[in-house]
Amino acid sequence: MSLFLLKRLATLIGTLIGASVIVFLVLEILPGNAAQMLMGPDASPDAVAALATKLGLDQPAWTRYWHWIGGLLTGNLGDSYAYSSPVLDLILERLALTVPLAMMAMALTVVIALLVGVTAAARHNKLGDVGLMGMAQVGIAIPNFWFAILLILVFSVKLQWFSAGGFEGWGEGFFAGIKSLLLPALSLAVVQAAILARITRSAVLEVMREDFVRTARAKGVSQRMVLWTHVLRNAMIPVITVMGMQFSELLAGTIVVENVFYLPGLGRLIFQAISNRDLIVVRNCVMLLAAMVVIVNFVVDVLYAVIDPRIKASDI
Repeated sequence: MSLFLLKRLATLIGTLIGASVIVFLVLEILPGNAAQMLMGPDASPDAVAALATKLGLDQPAWTRYWHWIGGLLTGNLGDSYAYSSPVLDLILERLALTVPLAMMAMALTVVIALLVGVTAAARHNKLGDVGLMGMAQVGIAIPNFWFAILLILVFSVKLQWFSAGGFEGWGEGFFAGIKSLLLPALSLAVVQAAILARITRSAVLEVMREDFVRTARAKGVSQRMVLWTHVLRNAMIPVITVMGMQFSELLAGTIVVENVFYLPGLGRLIFQAISNRDLIVVRNCVMLLAAMVVIVNFVVDVLYAVIDPRIKASDI
C-alpha cells in the first residue's frame, strides 16, 4: 500500500507541474495586453508601458513563471489587476460558495444515481427498468444551463418557492444558504446523475451474475440486502471512477450555472476576470481548478484500494 500511495503521489505532483506549464503558456499566447485593457484604448503608450512595468509584464516569460510558482508555494498569489486586492482573498471568498455548490451537486448526483441505477438493475428488462433508463437518457440530453433556466421558470417565477438568483451569504443562516444553492446544485446534478445511473445499472447487473450472489440468495439473504450490501460494494469500482470525473465536470460546470443564477462564486470570478483580461486571477483560478481535479483523481485511486484490497501498486 505504501508503494501504491508513493506512485500515485508522484503522478499527482508530475501532473500538477505539467498543468502549471500548460496554463501559463496558454494564457501567455492570448492576444491583447492587460495593461492596455486596464488603461483603456485612449491611454498613451507611455502610461501603458509604465503600468506594464508596475505589473511586471515587461519581464521575460520564464521569470514570471518562476515568480508565479514561488507564489503558489508560499501562498502569495499577487494582486488582481482589476480589483486591486490580493488574489488569494478573492479566491477564498468565492470558494465559500463554489465548493458547497459542487459538493451539494455531487451529493444529489450520487443519491439519485444509486437509487435509480440499483432499482433499474433489480427490475432488469421490466417496465421499471425501461422507464428509469428512458428518463436517464432524457437527462443526459438536457444541457445544464437550459435545465437551470427551466428550474427558475418553474420554482422561482411560477411557484415563487426560491429566489431566481443571487446569494445572501452564509451569515443569513446555514439553511438560507442551502436554499439559495439548491436549484443551482440540482441543475448541475441532473445530467451527471443520469450518466452515473446508467453506469451503476451496468456495473450492478454484471456483479449480480457472480457466484457469490447466488450463494447469498441460496442462504436466504433478502433481495434488498444482497443488492445494497454485497452487490453494490463490488460494483463500486467503475462507479467511483465515473464519480471522480464527474466532480471535475461539476467544478467546470459552475462557471456557466453561477452566471445563470448570478452567484458570486469562483465561476463568475473567472468570467469577470476574462472579460477584464485580469490574467493573474484567471491563471490562479484555472490552476486551482486543475489542482482540484488532480487531487480528486488521487483520492479516487486511494478509494480503489480501500474498496478492493486486492489492488496493489503493480496493478496500477
